[in-house]
Amino acid sequence: MSLGTHHNGRGRPAPGAAGPLPEAAARIRQAVASVIEGKPEVVRMALTVLLAEGHLLIEDVPGVGKTMLAKALGRAVDCSVQRVQFTPDLLPGDITGVSVYHQETGEFEFNPGPVFANIVLGDEINRASPKTQSALLECMEEMQVSVDGTPRPLERPFMVVATQNPGDMEGTYPLPEAQRDRFMARIAVGYPAPQAELDMIDMHGADEPLERLAPAASVAEVRSMVEQVRTVHVAPGVRRYVVDLVGATRTSPALRLGASPRATLHLVRAARAYAALEGRGYVVPDDVQALAVPVLAHRLLLAPEARVERRTAEQVVADLVARLPIPSPR
Repeated sequence: MSLGTHHNGRGRPAPGAAGPLPEAAARIRQAVASVIEGKPEVVRMALTVLLAEGHLLIEDVPGVGKTMLAKALGRAVDCSVQRVQFTPDLLPGDITGVSVYHQETGEFEFNPGPVFANIVLGDEINRASPKTQSALLECMEEMQVSVDGTPRPLERPFMVVATQNPGDMEGTYPLPEAQRDRFMARIAVGYPAPQAELDMIDMHGADEPLERLAPAASVAEVRSMVEQVRTVHVAPGVRRYVVDLVGATRTSPALRLGASPRATLHLVRAARAYAALEGRGYVVPDDVQALAVPVLAHRLLLAPEARVERRTAEQVVADLVARLPIPSPR
């Protein structure tokens, strides 16, 4: 379904050349894969979201490596990583930070919370109350935290990697729709293949592979890669394809809540990063199709009829992708 190399009207390659990005990205992926065995697509998706300046939701059963993936990504790109264990008694200030009054000086001093890091790992986010979950909304959307009326900018790159257990497990709260919509993509790690699990036993038998993981790129390199991703070209036909695909979720009888305009922007940004990782300076419909399920499905609410038929949001998105006409190269 690829359209081949896109050229502008004067016969030259389209703007947005990927430059050295694929080589640096390959180093990062190889470093993370040394810890996360047998999950190349999961690693690729995590890196795509990072370079697209998004946030990642990892939903799966306990013990499959969700937390390890986030830690490995942070270490591979030499970024600061802070971990928040979400529990029912966690308060918003435990995430954003609080102002403490010093009686000696008569002034308030701000003690920053764990959100002031490049990569923030929210472990089991759906075990905290909705009030605490909402503490992440401002920082995920506006790259800042407001405490006592004072906005405080966050570091760049900034990425929230949240893990959650399936909603039918004990002690979980469903993420509000507004919270889910802030996440660029949702993925599942899944159980490893038998050979990968055997390799994992050998790899974790002697020492902890995460401790041996050396940075494969600097923070400055990651910032440069993010800037390169922003220059990746999206042709008018591909833009229309994204808008039509997102619009189809709003009119599908299988859904009672379609994807938001934010989802449209997220899908374009993710497609730019996905194309850059392939060494292309332009987006093709294949990129959009590959990302449609992880970027759109978690934002959707099924209609009652679809629930009765035991359909999933992922299936609905896949059906829409299969039915939607692919744009022409022009």
